[in-house]
This record gives sequence, C-alpha cells and structure tokens, in this order.
Amino acid sequence: MKILFVGTHHGGGGTESHLITLARAMAAQGHEVAAVVQANTPISRGLDNSDVHLFYGKFRNAFDPRGWKAVWSACTKFQPNWIVGSFSKEYWPLAIIARLRHIKLCLFKHMDYKMRFMTHHLIPRLAQRFVVISEYMRGNFIARGVDSTRISLLYNPLDLAHFEPDIALRRNKRAELGFADDDIVVGFISAMHPDKGMLPLVDALNLAMKIEPKLQAIWVGNGLAVAELKNRIAHGGFAEHHHYFEWTHNVLPYYAMLDIFAVPSLSPETFGRVSIEAQALGIPVLCSHRGGLPETLDNEMTGQLLPAGDVSAWRDALLNLASNPALRQSWAQNGRPWVQRKFSAQIIASQFTELLKAV
Repeated sequence: MKILFVGTHHGGGGTESHLITLARAMAAQGHEVAAVVQANTPISRGLDNSDVHLFYGKFRNAFDPRGWKAVWSACTKFQPNWIVGSFSKEYWPLAIIARLRHIKLCLFKHMDYKMRFMTHHLIPRLAQRFVVISEYMRGNFIARGVDSTRISLLYNPLDLAHFEPDIALRRNKRAELGFADDDIVVGFISAMHPDKGMLPLVDALNLAMKIEPKLQAIWVGNGLAVAELKNRIAHGGFAEHHHYFEWTHNVLPYYAMLDIFAVPSLSPETFGRVSIEAQALGIPVLCSHRGGLPETLDNEMTGQLLPAGDVSAWRDALLNLASNPALRQSWAQNGRPWVQRKFSAQIIASQFTELLKAV
C-alpha cells in the first residue's frame, strides 16, 4: 500500500509520537509511506533519516490554504491509496481532499471529547476508517451516538528498540543523584497539571516515607501544579527524598533510575503511553483505575490498578512494593514481554495493515 500520513502540528506529545512510530513501522513492513509535516517540528525530526518521504506544509486551521495546497500536491506526486490523519483541525480538509481525489481516508482520534455537531455526525461516515486508541474511548463515542460499526480500535504503538533497559545508564544516573543500591525510587513523568494526580501522589509518598526511609521520588515535568508540588515537598518532612526536574524530550535517563512508576491520574486518560513505556523498560507500574489506563497493564502481573486520588490506598501499594523485592522483580520481568505482545510497533503495524486491507 501507499500511505500518506498528514500531521502538521508543532507539538511533541502522545499524538505526535503515535504518528512517528506508526509511520516508521509501516515503512519497515514494506509499505510505501510519505508524510505531510511542518518543518522543524518533533514530527519532522522524528521522521528524518527514515524510509518515510517527507512533504512540507502547515495547517494553522482547517481553512489554511497552505495546508490544502501541500496535501493536494503530495497526493499528486505520491499517488497514495490511503490518507491518514490524526489532528482534528485537519479532519475536514483531509475528508474533502480524499473525496475529491478518490483516495481512502483513515482518521485517528486520540482525545476523548465530543466533537462539533457536524464533525461528530459526518466525519466517522466520511472516513473509511475512524480509529480510537482504547476500548474506553470506543465505548464513549458509541454512547454519544456514533455507529459502533464506524469505530475501529488500534492501540498506541511503541518502538521497543528505543525503550530498551540499560543497566549501565541505570547505575550511572543513580550514582549521580547519590542513590544507594537498596534505595527504592518511585517516578512520575508527565505534564504537571492537577488532573494528572501528582498532588495526592506526593502526599501518599510522604506518608510512606515515614515508614520506609529507603523510598526516593523523581518528578519530571512542567505545568500549573509545579508550585503546589514543590510546596508539599518542602513541608512534607522528606524534602531531601524528592528530586524535581523540568521536562525534557529524552526521559530515558529518568526511567532508568526507577524501581516503581506511578500514573496517578484523577481524570480519565484516553490511554496512558507512559505506562507502557515504563513496562517496556522493566518497571512495575501503579495506575489509577480510570479511563483507558486499565488497558495499559496486566493487573497484578505487570502492575496494579488503584483508586484515583485515594492517598491511603496509594501509600499502602507503595509500601507493599517497597517491602517486597520479589514482587517488584516478578512484575518487572513480566512487563516487557506483555508490552511486546500488545503494543510493539511491529504488532500494531500488522494490525493496522489488516484494518486497511479489510475495507
């Protein structure tokens, strides 16, 4: 197949990572793959030095003529069988161009919010494939009135070659922060917004640290809740056990130091990419039982689901893992094989191929 991905967004979050990983994986499986991207963005850089041919353009909004012209030109030069889009501001331009050019259309929906009336009712019908990234999302869209036969499920792919455990990196980075070999390091890596749940988590950690002095915490991210997080760390009695770092696109050194990874979201997540990243690196995870997060782990085998915002439950789970190295090792060993079976880029690319062929 000849597949044209379109993603001119300038950000560097989960949707962008999904496009990069899936496009590269489809090319690796022998498909001819091209992409319309904005120059000098995380997407364009992520697809550099790959087998994906790049065209350049930009949609400031759905009416931006630069984006329309770039996609139309790419269709003329590349002659794709499929156009694949992931960003809502590009849905209507891609739907119209695909219809005019007689090209099949696949649209991914990554965020779980109700679309505008016309988009909600027409886009799933205009696209030959309308794809969501979790059963949780699929159920919500069906509940909002979208025909279940119009919605497909495809989980986020993960490049396991990138998320590979590195013993030397772990040893060096832990030494830099002065961690002892028997310290138990808990990590939070995410946007620092209150709905991500870092504030109840820091309270649970401070309570657990009263009982288990070997617990340490690493916080990585930026956002509105950083000031309150730092305030609770400063007044929680264990400030020296907490280590805060601003966001960086290379989070592997922080993952490498961890013994436990926490995803304590208060609001429902559509999926939870960081959860599968941690498991791929052999880190047990603790996740809130909200939204699509339960689909990202094998409960009681690679991690544990916990009530969102329940400080006592999170304290007890942290203490249980901290005091049970055999359990941590078991969940760590189970994590990477489970991610390989469920979310590896090769598996997801094969499933995507079958999804497109079935039209």
